Amino acid sequence: MPTSIGLLGTGRLGTAVRRLADDRDDLQVAWAVGRGPVPQTPVDVAIDVSTAQAVAGHLDWARRTGTDLVIGTTGWDTDLLSAPEKGIRILVAPNFSLGVALVSALVRALGGYAATTGIHTDLAVTETHHRHKVDAPSGTALALRDAVAHGAGQQPDTVQTSSLRLGEVVGDHEVSATSALETISVRHTAHDRDLFARSALDAALWLAARPAPGTYTLDDLAQTHLRSLLDPPQKESR
Repeated sequence: MPTSIGLLGTGRLGTAVRRLADDRDDLQVAWAVGRGPVPQTPVDVAIDVSTAQAVAGHLDWARRTGTDLVIGTTGWDTDLLSAPEKGIRILVAPNFSLGVALVSALVRALGGYAATTGIHTDLAVTETHHRHKVDAPSGTALALRDAVAHGAGQQPDTVQTSSLRLGEVVGDHEVSATSALETISVRHTAHDRDLFARSALDAALWLAARPAPGTYTLDDLAQTHLRSLLDPPQKESR
């Protein structure tokens, strides 16, 4: 039986999520809602790609109805998740792309490298999105900033972070470490919103299969897919 999906948000990303879901046999969109009350039809998982202002109400609804929730919306108060979740699974992902999860792992290592060179190194995150995006910096930029700062053993506010809102750019993020001797950069560029829509559906299936309630991140999901890349198996010695 297909996993039933409720879609909270009918904007550009929400529209792409629904279109791709309609082409899959393992998922079925039971309803999609923009503004207004959440439909009463029960679903296995809801995907929230609405607005920052709507997340608090959607969290209350999910907890009240016992519905697992994937939150892809950015710019909301994450303190709403301060209490341990009981009874439901919640996945918080400011960016659904597994490529961005890989970049996040790489920039943690980059921050660690910068901290060990013995040379002053400036860390920076630059991001560009379409002119319609409201929050700046983006949730992804903030997550990458935190990752490189953590790797370097620094506070996030020591990482220079800049944002541009231009044309119809889907999403471009670059993390740099620059010293007097070298610059190392890690960059991710999204070319099509289908990248995020496809991954949002995969995230919903992954979340529904978790053995226990709780709060998860994209890094948790990515471990399954990226572990072999970041920690390749050792060859047996003879």
